[in-house]
Amino acid sequence: MHEILTDHPLDACNSFGFRARSRYAVEIRSEADLQSALADPRLKDLPRRLLGGGSNIVLASEFDGVTLLMRIAGRQLVQAEADHFIVEAAGGETWHDFVRWTLDEGYPGLENLALIPGTVGAAPVQNIGAYGIELADRFETLRAFDTEAGTFVTFDREACAFAYRDSVFKHRPGRYVVTSVRFRLPRPWQPVLSYPDIAAAFRDADPVSPRAVFDEVVAVRGRKLPDPAVIGNAGSFFQNPVVAADQHARLKVSHPAMGGYPQADGRIKLSAAWLVEQSGFKGMRLGHVGVYDRHALILVNHGGGSAAEITTLAGRIKAGVMEKFGVQLVEEPVFL
Repeated sequence: MHEILTDHPLDACNSFGFRARSRYAVEIRSEADLQSALADPRLKDLPRRLLGGGSNIVLASEFDGVTLLMRIAGRQLVQAEADHFIVEAAGGETWHDFVRWTLDEGYPGLENLALIPGTVGAAPVQNIGAYGIELADRFETLRAFDTEAGTFVTFDREACAFAYRDSVFKHRPGRYVVTSVRFRLPRPWQPVLSYPDIAAAFRDADPVSPRAVFDEVVAVRGRKLPDPAVIGNAGSFFQNPVVAADQHARLKVSHPAMGGYPQADGRIKLSAAWLVEQSGFKGMRLGHVGVYDRHALILVNHGGGSAAEITTLAGRIKAGVMEKFGVQLVEEPVFL
């Protein structure tokens, strides 16, 4: 049976480290806990929200409702075939720990996604991606509780409607609670070395091992991105915008150094970090928050910051990039 926690601090439940509290909170350690908490008459009419690792959110200081804290644990090999492994992890598992476990057990394929903060249950919502791989590339199915229908449902890849940092779950916030996710890892394993920083490390390496790729991804992320335990942040704060090819061509005339990554639909993906840096925001500080001085895509909490300050800073950056380039930036984190 679930326990209702009152006036519960959430400082440790958001990677920005903002001081925050919830009127009520319930730790969800099983699917039964989830069902009983959602059916509890004491909580039934209150606003509710779900938190996992708190790594991709901007958390307001007070919440007059109930916060469900995803803590369901478990990892297992579901199937081993000649051309793939199917592995499963519960929604409350830490993503990076799960990736490391797959390698320890001999099921490679997720190593490019190492060190991404957050939980397994939150990963499909954002369709996390890094260094040439998106979660959708390795996704099999997920199990979720539909809070409107009151039943568990299974989503395949098509039903998830994955797109760049997007899924059906982002457009129906609060309806589905992901309790487990399954991944299809191809056999035989082939390294994904399309990202320049990773490719450079293995230019003369033969053969390349999954563990070596994992270690290099961890090293690259460690050099570029701040540790939330040291300085509060939510990782990449803005999505890389995608613009029409003709707009990119016009921008290149005025800004010859601007790069671009052609997409399958003919459009061009731009570097949000480059746009923010060129607009003069890298290293900027606003009150207790600012833009990381080593990576313009990371907004940080220097200590004592708040969601209101981050919101103000993000608004200034978006306005500055729009003024200079005519490009609209979109935030990655969810504002709660």
